[in-house]
Amino acid sequence: MFILNIFSKKPFLIAEIGVNFYDIAKKEGISDIDAVKLMIDEAKSCGVDAVKFQSYKAENIASRNSPAYWDLSEESAESQFELFKKFDKFGVEEYRELANYCREVGIMFLSTPFDFDSADYLDEFMDVYTISSSDLTNIPFIKYIASKNKPILLSTGAATMKEIKDAVNAIEEISTVDVAVMHCVLSYPTAYEDANLLMIKDLAKHFPNYEIGYSDHTKPDENMMVLTTAYNFGANILEKHFTLDKTLHGNDHCHSMDSGDVSKFRKNVEFLSKINGSSNKQPLICESSARRETRRSIVAKRNIKKGETISSADITFKRPGTGISPAEMDNIVGKTAKVDICEDTLIDFQMFE
Repeated sequence: MFILNIFSKKPFLIAEIGVNFYDIAKKEGISDIDAVKLMIDEAKSCGVDAVKFQSYKAENIASRNSPAYWDLSEESAESQFELFKKFDKFGVEEYRELANYCREVGIMFLSTPFDFDSADYLDEFMDVYTISSSDLTNIPFIKYIASKNKPILLSTGAATMKEIKDAVNAIEEISTVDVAVMHCVLSYPTAYEDANLLMIKDLAKHFPNYEIGYSDHTKPDENMMVLTTAYNFGANILEKHFTLDKTLHGNDHCHSMDSGDVSKFRKNVEFLSKINGSSNKQPLICESSARRETRRSIVAKRNIKKGETISSADITFKRPGTGISPAEMDNIVGKTAKVDICEDTLIDFQMFE
């Protein structure tokens, strides 16, 4: 089986800055664009591979009376339109500037388009498209993005397997681009018991020729085990919201990682790389002494006289394993001793005629 990889690095970590920079700008007393650049710098310095944003205009996404579906104690906006309107200030010029800045500092720029206009202008300076879980059944939009002929990260929150397959098929009808199927739970924040990380393995089973990823909305746990487990289960593209201050109120800060969390995750990955080893079962160098000394050999159970025929009652099996293996027992029983063999002696083939 050959799987095309969208990103050469594994795991590939995406920090979704999203719209968190608005709150960072307010806290730091700086402009929105400077806040984004500050966050990009922080993401780059702690080992993130890509930063991601959200490109849209509120009127293209939600009707004015669309209800909220998030934790109102963290985000006070009571309708989707109200929320999106708070965070739709940036357009093509701002994202072009940010894409150029990302190129300068050496980190990949990504932004999820939520309408046709943003899908068009992002094509100028973005190499990989991401499709939101909310657009998984928006087949016309998916086909439009597929027509750009660039790799696609497809988020699958709140989806059935049929809906995911329909979306993938829609892409394949239009293009031969590489697709990564991203496990995601569309709940903000996602409770740990709802993370459903085994779905990563299920997606790998249903989409064996595709990369599998995970977009995480849980609150960062102390040791970053959610993201680490997702990687260990086979998600090679990992995405999580990113902030400079997890205590800020707002739409995404409460379930965002910060630079400290990224460092913990990277250390976990290094440890996994150390302990995972090879999938081919074979003795290791570190086992050579134990293999030799703790395995059993065929040993004389009693004093055996020269000329006696060996029976199974005459032998036993003891350490060390430097003699004849018990697996060779049938090649010993029935042979005639050509020398006297003392009790508790390791048997050797040269002792027999």
